Amino acid sequence: MSETVPLSDLRWTRGYTDPAWIRRFTSQGRELSPSRRVWRGQELARPLTCTEADLDALVVTTDTGALKLPGLFAAAQTDAFLVMHRGQVVYERYPHGADAHTPRFNASAAKSYLGLVAATLAHQGLLDRTATVSAYVPELAGTAFGDARVQDLLHMGTKVSYAGRPFDKAIEAQRYHAVIAAQLRPFGYSGPTTIREHLLTARATGAPGEEFRYENGNVETLAEVLRRVTGLTTSALLSDLLWARIGAEEDAYYVLDGDGMEAACGGFSATARDVARLGEMLRCGGAVGDQQVVPEEVARTITSGVPDGYPRRVRFPAAPPDSPATLSYHDLWWVLNDSYDSYMASGIHGQRLFVSPGLDLVIVHFGSQVMSPAVPPVPLVQAFVRIGEHLNS
Repeated sequence: MSETVPLSDLRWTRGYTDPAWIRRFTSQGRELSPSRRVWRGQELARPLTCTEADLDALVVTTDTGALKLPGLFAAAQTDAFLVMHRGQVVYERYPHGADAHTPRFNASAAKSYLGLVAATLAHQGLLDRTATVSAYVPELAGTAFGDARVQDLLHMGTKVSYAGRPFDKAIEAQRYHAVIAAQLRPFGYSGPTTIREHLLTARATGAPGEEFRYENGNVETLAEVLRRVTGLTTSALLSDLLWARIGAEEDAYYVLDGDGMEAACGGFSATARDVARLGEMLRCGGAVGDQQVVPEEVARTITSGVPDGYPRRVRFPAAPPDSPATLSYHDLWWVLNDSYDSYMASGIHGQRLFVSPGLDLVIVHFGSQVMSPAVPPVPLVQAFVRIGEHLNS
């Protein structure tokens, strides 16, 4: 990304439109920025059993035509693709020289994992969803996030502008990158250099809890709330509640800002196999074998627990282009509202964790997909559902 590009012109610059740059960024985050590990724990990795299914010839019919999986992979710049059906790995591919053991950026899919942690703490009575955020983080009082409720953060229910400028989703995403990583700051940048400084500039442009607006600051604020509640770093908390309990093979990690705080909304990296283990735990009602990792109620209500005041059947403006018109959002998860109770974690360049209890299906997709108005969206969700229907037939 050129340092001489004005900040207002960064919407479709190289970071979104060059697959090779995206691939380097998503596979080498540890080499580009300070990081903190999410420990996999001391237990042995939980084995994944494999029964290969021939899916390469499967035809996926979409609104833009018919594709087989290799064609889908080419269009999505796929780097990792793993399918679990009824607890077994039935398909696993790593194009473009990727491998099974290298953690890759999950991008905004990481938001959903933090939502799972928050929902678990709320179920345990340690977090009050109805509390005002400033009750947990007093220094945010008077900001858009401090005056919102925890529930609003979990459902992207704040309307915010930063530093007095009009809100623009794409530009604010680039501003966030500039906050957390010095090498991504354009020439002449003089804004906040830590996540906390960034959040302090947020001002409300509307009442919280009335409108969905997809914004990273909600998740970074939630992460700070969870740190205050537990006294743990985001990395340690995710390890304690999830990563050390799902039988992960590899440590995951978060990239850090200048204060040493995790970039919670998208700076998380993990392998496809370990993300699949997380998804399989959720498909099984929060359990791994005979161990309940997250409360069953938390896992089962991802698709049914959208609170009053947050419409369940509205296509939100920030919905991924390949998502159905009935998409909803609950506790930082995208809910498909289909007949299979499917839901997913979703990242900008094709990162997906797709969980479908009704199809007995978990799919992980990591990609380096170009984001540009000139490039048609890749119908990943349609392909995932087609795969599940085929395997169940």
